[in-house]
Amino acid sequence: MNNSKVNFAAINKALDDQGYAVVPKLLSSQACAHAIGLYDRESIFRKKIVMTRHGYGQGEYQYFKYPLPGWITTLRREFYSLLRPIAEQWAMQLKLETHYPETLDSFLAHCCAQGQQRPTPLILKYGPGDYNRLHQDVYGEVAFPLQLAICLSQPGQDFQGGQFVLTEQRARMQSQVEVVELEQGDGVIFANRYRPTQSVRGYARLNVRHGVSRIVSGSRYCLGIIFHDAN
Repeated sequence: MNNSKVNFAAINKALDDQGYAVVPKLLSSQACAHAIGLYDRESIFRKKIVMTRHGYGQGEYQYFKYPLPGWITTLRREFYSLLRPIAEQWAMQLKLETHYPETLDSFLAHCCAQGQQRPTPLILKYGPGDYNRLHQDVYGEVAFPLQLAICLSQPGQDFQGGQFVLTEQRARMQSQVEVVELEQGDGVIFANRYRPTQSVRGYARLNVRHGVSRIVSGSRYCLGIIFHDAN
């Protein structure tokens, strides 16, 4: 894990300008290989989802159970602390009566008090022909407005296709699409449900969805770090 050079100002600006921020080489190739190797260890996961059974697309993913692997806990805590000021800023701009505790542990305690106790970090696995429909990762009343996804496989070598896709919907306008190219170990930070955008009357809400385009060949693995827990 290499987040010592993460630039908060650059992340904030990228989120404002384009709705997402790429953090290059967040994980080394060795760390990515280690994460992929975890997928077959059933004992560390609480649930497997086969997407076709639920209409989510094609492919599968597994949610980790508590306790999370130590390095995932560290990643989750550090990025929560990094992104919390942005979350507070967004709540203020959108005039929401929402505040986020200073630490992830305090935030998760708040989730627990609302009946959200199940961990949400996950690994997603895609093969040829697989894809993930546009969606939002909302698991209850409490939700942190930003999340992180890290590409664990090398495009062009491990898989073809499978781009990360974001759409933004402004009221009474057609959706805007962003295709985000990620290398192995790159992370992308993006809005969980919505983000503010400047308008003539102050700030308006952009509704955001994300997904993955069809895998042409090979296998694509991704680590998802969601900060709120599920009910």
